[in-house]
Amino acid sequence: MRKKIIQVEERPPIQQAIPLSIQHLFAMFSASVLVPNLLGINPAVVLFMNGVGTLLYIFITKCKAPAYLGSSFAFIAPATIIISTPGLGYQYALGGFVVTGAAMCLVAFIIKFCGTKWIDVILPPAAMGSVIVLIGLELSGTAAKMGGLILTDTYTKIDPKNVAVFLITLGVAVFGSVLFRRFLAVIPILIAIIVGYIAAAICGLVNWSAVSAAPIFTIPHFQLAKFNWNAISIVLPATLVVVSEHIGHQIVTGKIIGRDILKDPGLHRTLLGDGLSTMISGMFGSVPTTTYGENIGVMAMTGVYSVWVIGGAAVISIVISFFGKVSALIQSIPGPVMGGVSFLLYGMIAASGLRLFVEQKVDFSRSRNLAMASVILVTGLSGAFVQLGQVKLTGMALGTCVGMLLGVIFWIIDKFHAANDYPDDNSSEDASQNVPVKN
Repeated sequence: MRKKIIQVEERPPIQQAIPLSIQHLFAMFSASVLVPNLLGINPAVVLFMNGVGTLLYIFITKCKAPAYLGSSFAFIAPATIIISTPGLGYQYALGGFVVTGAAMCLVAFIIKFCGTKWIDVILPPAAMGSVIVLIGLELSGTAAKMGGLILTDTYTKIDPKNVAVFLITLGVAVFGSVLFRRFLAVIPILIAIIVGYIAAAICGLVNWSAVSAAPIFTIPHFQLAKFNWNAISIVLPATLVVVSEHIGHQIVTGKIIGRDILKDPGLHRTLLGDGLSTMISGMFGSVPTTTYGENIGVMAMTGVYSVWVIGGAAVISIVISFFGKVSALIQSIPGPVMGGVSFLLYGMIAASGLRLFVEQKVDFSRSRNLAMASVILVTGLSGAFVQLGQVKLTGMALGTCVGMLLGVIFWIIDKFHAANDYPDDNSSEDASQNVPVKN
């Protein structure tokens, strides 16, 4: 039985919307709160500004591009450098965040006047599908680390309890998405987290000390940005990373919901919303924002695309930023629980890329399609990187840039062949078209 789709503009009844929104909140919470914890700032202000940024994003995109804006990991390294630099500090990192957001807005205005047809040129289906697959596969390692399946600084040995909780959570999410009926069929992630949390508590993996110590009410600690050119120069190169990431996320979201959001509401609107959210976050002491793969995975799995649901998650995030014990309780969810659900959600993103290959009838007997997909995937998964000042361009961001470069090169080759009446590679199709009938 096919799952019931709740479309972008649909408004579910309140008794359904609340648990659906909580499901989105839980999906993004651990990763989004991890960033301020690593930078040593108050998580409450991040929860507040993430909620505000998401609502702003929904408004700017005319309620047509469902996305939750969480904390970006791309700025951890440059922000850490600024914090540890004598004479600077976190407030100067905030200034860099503001300028980065402004740069994203500038790119959005350029796209507004140049259009998005260039995306069809530089990211043909073979490249676009590969980027989507890469997003999911790159994140899969993070899920395995959270689950305690890989040795890290946090997990110095493979603990059977962690593995058990991971498998229980993953099992409930997987089989729940298949076996649950009616409303339960659209909240399998929420149910999996609850069941996983109970299993973790039974195994003694839940630490409630932070919940006991947290105040009932708290006020987010806002601080104003300060500007310094050295700090800005350290942070600014990360703009290329987040813009590449943003384009990739919009492509995969569009494929999941079955709409071309690059054209309506438009890439310029989604990028502007992300950029303004980052600017406002930087102005008031939070971290830069980005569209979240976890929430994209939730949409892919549940078929719930409603911006009302995502907006509800943003409102709840704002509210709990003032309730210390609630925030601490959600933070107490162990890594194996979040790793279990993320394992499935990231896989759903990768599977969406494979679906694009099928729907677009990408022909991998053509050497260019095979070469383009191969290079993008290997580049993104190999650990290769390009150093841009204090920022590493790696993973999905680097894979996307390489894919764009190959797309431009192949487009130039097509034009050259067409002008000189040369046959195309492995195909007798018209080479003057960037995406011929037979992909």
